[in-house]
Amino acid sequence: MTAETMAAETGRDFIRDIVQADLDAGKYRQIVTRFPPEPNGYLHIGHAKSIALNFGIAQEFAGRCHLRFDDTNPTKEEQEYIDSIQADVRWLGYDWGTDLYYASDYFERLYEWAEGLIRSGHAYVDDQSQEEIRLTRGTLTEPGKNSPFRDRSVDENLDLFRRMKSGEFPNGARVLRAKIDMSAGNINLRDPVLYRILHATHPRTGDSWSIYPSYDYAHGQSDAIEGITHSICTLEFEDHRPLYEWLLERLPVPSKPRQYEMARLNLTYTLLSKRVLTELVRGGHVAGWDDPRMPTIAGLKRRGVPPAAIREFIKRIGVAKANSVVDVGMLEFCIREDLNRSSLRRMAVLRPLKVVIENYPEGQSEELEAVNHPDDPAAGTRKIAFGRELYIERDDFMENPPKKFFRLSPGTEVRLRYAYFIKCTGVIKDAAGEVVELRCTYDPETRGGNAPDNRKVKATMHWLSAAHSLPAEIRIYNPLFAKPNPDAGNFAADLNPQSLEVLTDARIEPAISATNSTDVVQFERQGYFVRDADSVPDHLVFTRTIGLRDTFAKEVGGKT
Repeated sequence: MTAETMAAETGRDFIRDIVQADLDAGKYRQIVTRFPPEPNGYLHIGHAKSIALNFGIAQEFAGRCHLRFDDTNPTKEEQEYIDSIQADVRWLGYDWGTDLYYASDYFERLYEWAEGLIRSGHAYVDDQSQEEIRLTRGTLTEPGKNSPFRDRSVDENLDLFRRMKSGEFPNGARVLRAKIDMSAGNINLRDPVLYRILHATHPRTGDSWSIYPSYDYAHGQSDAIEGITHSICTLEFEDHRPLYEWLLERLPVPSKPRQYEMARLNLTYTLLSKRVLTELVRGGHVAGWDDPRMPTIAGLKRRGVPPAAIREFIKRIGVAKANSVVDVGMLEFCIREDLNRSSLRRMAVLRPLKVVIENYPEGQSEELEAVNHPDDPAAGTRKIAFGRELYIERDDFMENPPKKFFRLSPGTEVRLRYAYFIKCTGVIKDAAGEVVELRCTYDPETRGGNAPDNRKVKATMHWLSAAHSLPAEIRIYNPLFAKPNPDAGNFAADLNPQSLEVLTDARIEPAISATNSTDVVQFERQGYFVRDADSVPDHLVFTRTIGLRDTFAKEVGGKT
């Protein structure tokens, strides 16, 4: 067991230890964290880790957590994303109260501070193109080269910067760069761009601005304005921390937050790159951001995954200092564990095969009692109808079974759950030789599935009355990628061609559709299912949240 896992089980981690030490030392009167998404896409399960950590710390240490949108790139940001992010955070069980902010709230102050950097000689306007800046930045082993515009006077820089702000120049004509050190070992300190010209309409500020701050410039200063005490990022921002601190030291900020880095979440059979997720949607590889195959919060919600299961998963994986890959099986375990406790049981036949009970009276039916949850007597019971014509699962019958096939076959007897023992006496086939119907007899002395003469059967099968069950479409989702470690650079090659199976002639128990509930139910012997957003009264659609056990990794052989 790793140190991170042990800490997670006790509810502790290195970030929480830092927070506790800071409180013990009297550094802060109140802990203030933030979750700062860029509104350029939907949140995914990796964001859930950051959400749970930041809001969790605020709750545990009697502090507060801000939701702040770092909306500094209007060409990629949309109100749809802002709305979805707020909905997802609330769905996960967290609330920011009145502490909702936007980096765009601070555009005027950030601009004024940028002018201050110019006056103090710490920033200059550069006329080089983006490509020229890239080529002169140097490499990990070679220093960069100073811009030919680096030594402009303060007055010239201020004039050009103000004209940039007024919209005088086209996109890409000029940028504002920090003047730090083009030979710095950390490339992020080689005169990074602070502002660029961007003639685009912003979701909140409209056309008020023609220049926008870079993420690195806006982020740390937004933290400082809001009084953030612990700015928690993922490890890719570790090399950005010197720039974060350099700016805070040179600007008249009202507070000095500290940045800390943790490992991001990586899952097998999953890609969490926002670029890849966007391409999956725009390329039509999935039905949308909330496609149940997507690792987005919206996709997990539509798939019926309980928010409590996600929170438990985040708790179990802990907060580490080094990147690693978590087996998606751990997430699936947390989902099954939660749903097993909470989900009512129902019966559904996904691939129906008709059965006629020849010794059951025609036109007659009866109601049998079935339990709603085997481990929760308080969940009560329900009535299910039994009649002469039934449906069983096609896979539960074989005409010429192998030795260890214990379900229905000619001459064998099985138990129908909650109902009777039946024996197969005949098989009806179509012109192609496919089995289309079974003829059986039942033993009326075995009502409720009991065996009064103590005879034993080796299989108990689910079933439904043909006359009383309802038609439904069932969508079976499997992992979107066929490899545990899909290639983000060529993700299309690793897509799983069996990620979605649609069953159009399934039958479900009427109790499943009696209400318009979106609660997940367990289809006995099949898995956990939820009513899909596409479902309407005359066309019921259910999505599989997860199977009763993991079969996908076995099917693909665990190959990479």
